[in-house]
Amino acid sequence: MAVASSMKTLFFLMLLCFISGGNSDLGESECLKVPVSEFAGTLRSTLGVVGRVVSTVSKFSGAFSDFRLNNAVADCLDLMDFSVDQLSWTLAASQNPKGKDNSTGNVIADMNTWLSGAMANQETCKEGFDGTNSPVRGLVFGSLDQLTSLVHNLLSMVKPNPTTPSKGGSGGRKLITSAQFPDWLKSHDRKLLQASSGEVADAVVAADGTGNFTSIEEAVRAVPDYSSRRYVIHIKKGVYKEYVEISKKKWNIMLIGDGMDATVISGDRNFVDGWTTYRSATFAVRGQGFIARDITFENTAGPEKHQAVAFRSDSDLSVLYRCAFRGYQDTLYAHSMRQFYRECKITGTVDFMFGDGTVVFQNCDILARKGLANQKNTITAQGRKEQTERTGFSIQFCNISAEADNSNPTYLGRPWKLYSRTVIMQSYISNAIRPEGWLEWNGNFALNTLFYAEYMNYGPGAGLGGRVNWPGYHVLNDSAQATEFTVAEFIVGNKWLPATGVRYTAGLVM
Repeated sequence: MAVASSMKTLFFLMLLCFISGGNSDLGESECLKVPVSEFAGTLRSTLGVVGRVVSTVSKFSGAFSDFRLNNAVADCLDLMDFSVDQLSWTLAASQNPKGKDNSTGNVIADMNTWLSGAMANQETCKEGFDGTNSPVRGLVFGSLDQLTSLVHNLLSMVKPNPTTPSKGGSGGRKLITSAQFPDWLKSHDRKLLQASSGEVADAVVAADGTGNFTSIEEAVRAVPDYSSRRYVIHIKKGVYKEYVEISKKKWNIMLIGDGMDATVISGDRNFVDGWTTYRSATFAVRGQGFIARDITFENTAGPEKHQAVAFRSDSDLSVLYRCAFRGYQDTLYAHSMRQFYRECKITGTVDFMFGDGTVVFQNCDILARKGLANQKNTITAQGRKEQTERTGFSIQFCNISAEADNSNPTYLGRPWKLYSRTVIMQSYISNAIRPEGWLEWNGNFALNTLFYAEYMNYGPGAGLGGRVNWPGYHVLNDSAQATEFTVAEFIVGNKWLPATGVRYTAGLVM
């Protein structure tokens, strides 16, 4: 059924592309380096490749006795289906830059985000076949490599996002932005984040039967598809041992728990037991505009089970507020799109904050925990594959430390992909972090092309004297550089063009 739906969507979109591509009036664009007709033509070619991947992979759906291989096929179909949406949003924005659907109003940033999401999707499809040996791997990889090249070309056709002048001086330890939440978070939603859950809920989940539903998955299924209004689900205290997937059709869902340690969503899927990393998530969300407050997402598989995701997100313009993410390897999978984490607690061992999203973590506790003997802890493994992608991790105003029993050498991150990008600024770094700060992935891989940076950090582990001397590592020395990675710039981009002359705070206030 999902495959049929995907193919119908693909056919409709390709028809739309064909009609639009034939419009001779489509010329220069305010957001593209090339004529819209050329951009649309490349999109049509890209969609054609997506269609071939879907056609090839769908023949193998559920056809194998190998559990991991069946999961890899299912992942690939889901990911390609989502790529169709991301490419369609990009097409619509290129032809109607002033449209507001599915966007922030910053067309360049939006298009870059969606294309970067499509790039992450095909890469994750390939990764799902790791550990398998099947002809389907060879059949699909050629088309996926072609898809990578086409999406790369599309990204290179989008104009650079203009930057805004920063405001603020130097010095001081604690900087703070002018607003607690990103400016795309509406005032109504800000109130909901701070309201009493019982006063605002559309539905209540309670394991003891005192609510509308006894499981979270049931409550999510009841949410209207593509809802333009915020739909609030209150999850009462308790441990919910279930796997929740919020599909791409479920927009604007807000989950409110009874507290970080009171409402817990728990699972133990993992790579060793045959799950792909992508599908191992206890909780996964793709529907845009997702918000969660006062909830713990955990994966209890343990360090010996390797990749075991607690929370995975492809939700654009999403907020996680006062939530906890507990696991070991690969705890938090910020797979793609723009995400904001505020006052959260994130714990794990190896690469426990990873993915190719465009993400700001602000005022969070980030704690390495005890892993396997002789194992090295790495906090981040950001997965930017192409230099043209807007993606990366920005960690701001956070506490980076370790749990009391952790004795594993701990590093700020390592480069999962060639253009891995992580910036840590204005954060406390404890002596749990090794003096060199960062760890190689495999020899010299990506050391010239990654972008790792630190700005105005403090604490016993923040000293720069012993840091790595890789070409891709940087010490940021002024606020103008750091401003690029603040909430206002990095997640949303420049919503007001410089030509307007409007003065505004870009994210750093002294």
